[in-house]
Amino acid sequence: MPAVYGARLTTFEDSEKESEFGYVRKVSGPVVVADGMAGAAMYELVRVGHDNLIGEIIRLEGDSATIQVYEETAGLMVNDPVLRTHKPLSVELGPGILGNIFDGIQRPLKTIAKRSGDVYIPRGVSVPALDKDTLWEFQPKRIGEGDLLTGGDLYAVSLVAMCCYLYSIVVVP
Repeated sequence: MPAVYGARLTTFEDSEKESEFGYVRKVSGPVVVADGMAGAAMYELVRVGHDNLIGEIIRLEGDSATIQVYEETAGLMVNDPVLRTHKPLSVELGPGILGNIFDGIQRPLKTIAKRSGDVYIPRGVSVPALDKDTLWEFQPKRIGEGDLLTGGDLYAVSLVAMCCYLYSIVVVP
């Protein structure tokens, strides 16, 4: 999702389907109940409200979902949108993870502090967990055109010279 700097740091994509949204029915501290969530899955990652707050579905009942929001929920209102991602809450692994400092949902604290100019994490901030611009030594395995790769197969390694760590790079399951 794109970052929009100013009053709100992130916004929903215009192209997202209406069917991917539910709507807030109730807010009680960090817990939100949303309706219109038919087809959602337990532990699915969702984005709540206009600030795209990160949350996770912890209970399903009919077309209602109970969501644990991992950010401050002040300002959320009834009928605010809840966007389904169809993905579980997960972390990204790869070169660059060591030596970085993250919060509990793998947001890089140093990067956020630089971009926001504040030591506090702004609501709904969306920052890649790992730096995609840094170049790492990459050694592909002997894989030929037409070879079948499936989830979990090792296809390359990356050596981080300053740390002497060898990262295995595998196909996502």
